[in-house]
Amino acid sequence: MGPDRPAVHVYVGCAALGALVCVAPLADLGVPWQVLLPLAALYAACEQIPRCRPGGRPAPEGLGPFFPVLLAGAFLLPPPAAALVPLPGALLAPVARRPQWLRRGWRAAQLALAVAAASRVHTALGGVDAVAAPRFPYALLPAGAAVVAFCLVLTALDAGILALGVGVPPRSAGQPRRGRELGGAWRGLFLGSLAPVAVQGLAGLMMAVLWRSPYGPVAALLVLLPMYLSCWVFAQYHRERAAHQATIRALVQAVDIKDGYTRGHSERVGQASMMIARELGMDDERVEVLRFAGILHDIGKLGVPTRLLRKDGPLTPEERRIIELHPEYGHEMVRGIGFLGEARSAILHHHERLDGSGYPYGLMGHQIPECARVVAVADAFDAMTSTRSYRRARPVAAALRELERCAGTQFDPAMVRALVRALERWGSPRSSGSPRSSAIESGGVIESGGRIESGGGTDRGGEVGSGGKTESGGAARAGAGWYPAVTSDEERPTAPSPALPAHGPLEGQRRGGGGA
Repeated sequence: MGPDRPAVHVYVGCAALGALVCVAPLADLGVPWQVLLPLAALYAACEQIPRCRPGGRPAPEGLGPFFPVLLAGAFLLPPPAAALVPLPGALLAPVARRPQWLRRGWRAAQLALAVAAASRVHTALGGVDAVAAPRFPYALLPAGAAVVAFCLVLTALDAGILALGVGVPPRSAGQPRRGRELGGAWRGLFLGSLAPVAVQGLAGLMMAVLWRSPYGPVAALLVLLPMYLSCWVFAQYHRERAAHQATIRALVQAVDIKDGYTRGHSERVGQASMMIARELGMDDERVEVLRFAGILHDIGKLGVPTRLLRKDGPLTPEERRIIELHPEYGHEMVRGIGFLGEARSAILHHHERLDGSGYPYGLMGHQIPECARVVAVADAFDAMTSTRSYRRARPVAAALRELERCAGTQFDPAMVRALVRALERWGSPRSSGSPRSSAIESGGVIESGGRIESGGGTDRGGEVGSGGKTESGGAARAGAGWYPAVTSDEERPTAPSPALPAHGPLEGQRRGGGGA
């Protein structure tokens, strides 16, 4: 909330006035204090949970507001009395940002209006009698309608804040676009809140039924215990997930700092890996693991000397072998991170090839873990569609043709087909990167034409080339057109061995080696 905007003060004031209007008829009604006071006190106690520090640790975020109590009030009380239930708790709730009085007032008014609307809908549909009887399953109908009304009021009030420009960056494209954005934001708020509030509404209905039953309010309070535990577990899950994400971000940032020319590459490979995994029908847990694998596939570069990653000239065979150790370095770095699961094997084997010419172990076919075969295709696709210092990015269609040409020898054809289907469905996960001064592609020497030569030798990463002809010193030929890359680390040409002629191939090296 932007407290420096006068319109926000006016808006909050109008909401507070509306809440007072909802409460005003209470003077003409008999106040059911025996229900109102316990529910208001209970909600106020629930709002204080974030301040508690059991065992010296703060309570997990996400435990309040505790809507079951508010919705139980909507099911048990007339609208004016129900609107009073959230007021003490909201006005005393902890607020992290200033001005606290404005935020507390907004929270109290918003909840009072929402609870009053829910209570009015529930009463109009005969929900009070259905709860008192109780009459199931009919009691679910007014309760469900009340939950929808509750969510509608909450999200409508939030949309009003958005319409005033709070949280929405100013646009220069005109009001129609802004209106569409606000409409999309409101739909997202409503649809995102409906399911969780519906679950809490069921708990509120159970509280209301037990409250009216011979067992009384004490039995109704027991409903809150499993609900609280569920919220606590859910909050713990999100806290752990946030910690995992922070760990991965820190690792990726370390790689980007050391080898900055691939900035953004890891995230794009992670997204492409996730797209392939979904097309293959993997469950959500494996899809998440594949995303982690794609993001962290080059983490082993932290173990490679920076001078090699940023070297401008050709690599010697020894330097090439050092760079080819990065999958093993990466595996060692993450082997103790339990939540990565099979992503660790993808990090180790994403440079293996189906024909056995990859590294670090020369695995063949289905000896290569499935997750590694997924990441290999995602990795190659992003490399080909990235702009490097020695070549322009290839169009997506050209990159896909290259992957299809290499399917069966370097890449798993099933993974290539899955990527093609995913791109047809969702589009490319990346935009072309910017040129960088370095050019390391640990999967192979790059040559115009994009053909993979077979055979074994010093360059275990493999070469991509059309003729095997290179310029003196291994430099890339100017004006050679597209330089397709089918691996991700942007390999420099390998410098010729001092013991061999400068223009001759290395012993056992594949045809096409030496060119970039």
